[in-house]
Amino acid sequence: MRKLFKICIAAFLICLSCATMCAKGFANGSSKFEPETLRYKVMFKWGLINKQAGSAVLTLNHDSKHYHARLAAASEPWADKIYRVRDTLNGYMRYVDFAPLYYEKIAHEGGEHKHDVVNYNYSMPGKVAAECSRKVYKKGELKIDERRSMESEGKAVDMLTSFYYMRQLPFDSWHKGEVETLDIFSGKRKELLSIEYLGKENVTVGDTSVPSHHIRFTFTVKGGAKTSDDMEAWISTDKARVPLRLEGKLPVGKVHCVLVDR
Repeated sequence: MRKLFKICIAAFLICLSCATMCAKGFANGSSKFEPETLRYKVMFKWGLINKQAGSAVLTLNHDSKHYHARLAAASEPWADKIYRVRDTLNGYMRYVDFAPLYYEKIAHEGGEHKHDVVNYNYSMPGKVAAECSRKVYKKGELKIDERRSMESEGKAVDMLTSFYYMRQLPFDSWHKGEVETLDIFSGKRKELLSIEYLGKENVTVGDTSVPSHHIRFTFTVKGGAKTSDDMEAWISTDKARVPLRLEGKLPVGKVHCVLVDR
């Protein structure tokens, strides 16, 4: 049960932070993305079991030059007794083009504390470079302290800033089966993120049926090997392009991330 819950929360964080949708600013032809707060609940479903296992709040603010984003996720009190999770993702992006400048993940999971940092460098034309670090503490003792350099030709994001980068994708003009790919960095490794468009369909949110864009995400490394199961998202088709529902498979059951407030 403990391992299952950890997988459930991890799948939720990946699914939520990599949801794709078009930003209000892009949809309105404006370069400005207004501050926003999106609230989600994560539900674990297995057979007749359908129970809330965690929640998250995604916020965006900005100063004169940068956007500042934060995703804070936590397990529910009943689940804390099994496996306590308190994760925070921080990042900021250039105001002019949403290019990521900094990413940080602070994870408290059970008796383990992880701290990942990615600092971006755009000094080389046509390339994105990053200096990445990763520290892992177990019961207060430092077990892993790694640093590595990563590089991408063209585009690169991370698990938080990808949320905003991908909100500029023109899903209204995409055809079913169309795919966009780009590199995604973490403190641990570089992966390839593939975004496949599955078409339009209605999805139920609360008691309402809402038109949405259906998207699938695939994560791979060099050679094409998958690093996790595919994720799927349903994105509103209006100008806000808000992620309405996110879904990932588990070894037992599924995890559903549902928008509850905006």
